[in-house]
Amino acid sequence: MDVMNPYRERLLPPLSVFLACALLVPATLLVFLPINSTVGVVMAVVFYAAAIVLLVLTSPVLTIDDEGFTAGRARLYAHEIGEAEGFTGADATRERGPRLDARAWTLFRGWVRPVVKISLTDLDDPAPYWLVSTRRPDEVVRRLEELRLRTPGR
Repeated sequence: MDVMNPYRERLLPPLSVFLACALLVPATLLVFLPINSTVGVVMAVVFYAAAIVLLVLTSPVLTIDDEGFTAGRARLYAHEIGEAEGFTGADATRERGPRLDARAWTLFRGWVRPVVKISLTDLDDPAPYWLVSTRRPDEVVRRLEELRLRTPGR
């Protein structure tokens, strides 16, 4: 069997979120400058850097490899993956809202509007499907379909 070229996507926030974190700088300066200007500047830089690091480290990663699909810390093995469908625009909003089954396993990020809906083949799983944010739903669906076709026993 050929080895699949792995897919990887980190759901990072947009630049505007990183820029909004820059508001930590003047807020920190307001608190620390009356005490000590050097401490104020150092703390402002530390708080801003910490916010950026936290945003990056807590951004979930989606991967598709020969073994299955990973979304954040959750894993679907190849034999558990059913049909996948991508949604964008108003359809994605409806999938995340009125059409969402409360039992579904979800991984959403507000700054990533498109989603992929992955049905599950495990009938004992309490979740009927996974609904996951992705910036490239067509690519994810294509890769999941490739994985399904390559999985023995299908």
